[in-house]
Amino acid sequence: MEPNSLYFSLQIFIELIISPLHYFALVLVASIVILYFACRRKVPIYLVDFSCYCPHGSYRLPLAMYEEHSLLANMDPDAVAFQCKILAKSGYSEQTALPQSLAQIPRIKTLASAIDEVETVIYPAITCLFQKNNIKPKSIDILITNSSVFCPSPSLSDMVVNKFRMRSNIMSFHLSGMGCSAGIISVSLAKDLLRVHRNSLALIVSTETLTHNWYNGKVPSMLLSNCLFRMGGAAILMSSRVQDKHKSKYKLQHIVRTTTGQDNQSHGCVYQVVDPENKEGVSISKNIVNVAGDAMKKNVASLGLLVLPLREQFLYAFSIILRKLWTTRKSSIYTPNFNLAFEHFCIHSGGKAIIKAIERNLRLRKQDVEPATMTLHRFGNTSTSSIWYQLCYIEAKGRMNCGDRVWQLAFGSGFKCNSAVWKCLCDVKPDTASAWSDTIHSYPVEVPDTS
Repeated sequence: MEPNSLYFSLQIFIELIISPLHYFALVLVASIVILYFACRRKVPIYLVDFSCYCPHGSYRLPLAMYEEHSLLANMDPDAVAFQCKILAKSGYSEQTALPQSLAQIPRIKTLASAIDEVETVIYPAITCLFQKNNIKPKSIDILITNSSVFCPSPSLSDMVVNKFRMRSNIMSFHLSGMGCSAGIISVSLAKDLLRVHRNSLALIVSTETLTHNWYNGKVPSMLLSNCLFRMGGAAILMSSRVQDKHKSKYKLQHIVRTTTGQDNQSHGCVYQVVDPENKEGVSISKNIVNVAGDAMKKNVASLGLLVLPLREQFLYAFSIILRKLWTTRKSSIYTPNFNLAFEHFCIHSGGKAIIKAIERNLRLRKQDVEPATMTLHRFGNTSTSSIWYQLCYIEAKGRMNCGDRVWQLAFGSGFKCNSAVWKCLCDVKPDTASAWSDTIHSYPVEVPDTS
């Protein structure tokens, strides 16, 4: 054999050996990269437990006392009459609470009294959560607090770090100005952080401060916030640690966030303003129910693709196509049966009108909106924490079973509509030390229709 032909044959032989090895190596590396990112996306997020603040009986302010204190505080008689009329139709019980700063005469709206209200609400909720789950404050990796209209310096998250002596490298955040939907926004932020920082614990603290936002003027749209909001707060413990799976109550399935702030009417629906007498407050528009309905339609349309059975999705899509094709015929759009996707509903207790509108538009049953209606009756509108009081109500009734799916739906200024979907991981037993433990035996109650 000639030397050239031998060299050529040897070269071909080497290429035949090396080439498959190269291909194999490339395929192996690509597979590892794909597997890495696939696993990273599927980091499970758990809700270990949560705790809601239960106001002491001394904080309750019955309607008669509310009226008397308002008149003695030299509030405009017409403004007092308007508030009493709204409260009589609100669906609130005589047990809803206001902070001491607003219950005394004269009412106090100082920075110190607002901070005192915050500490009164959030510290017991956090302490209870830590004690129930045997959690040390230094084990918390992520801290998120939210309060829409009260944003002191240092922030609420700094106050919690200082009170509980948390670690120096804790990742702390405070959300303000996000309205009543800030609770789910906090869950969304915690989810993203927990997936990046794996094997971590996150503490969420949701509350609203009434003292700083109390309105003493005469404008009806600004007086509504006095009537609606009540004292409350919740502490939520979330985790991405593998070892927490078996002791967690829920697993996060979906988060869907919607904002309609591009529209001026939606953006100005709930707005912090100053009245002609230079008194600050939050103005709530008359068309808030319509604005909330429009935002909910967009949010539910996105959520439905993730949770509804294919049959329900098909019927909904078919009804829309039918309506577009036959423009002369006013055919109604099919409302999907959300009871096929969820066993429990936690609808933001923003007011009786909003709860009824959601019940009607989503064709829910009375028992589906019972947690929202009863939470509104017992605690009032506790803003961001209302969905947690409702989840606590369901647990206190012993209705939460392994595999049950929960839909939390919240609305907020801006205007925002946000949804969180959870799957129960165990049969949840009623907690004897929950916010509902002392009154759950008397619920549900019949709330008179005064609309």
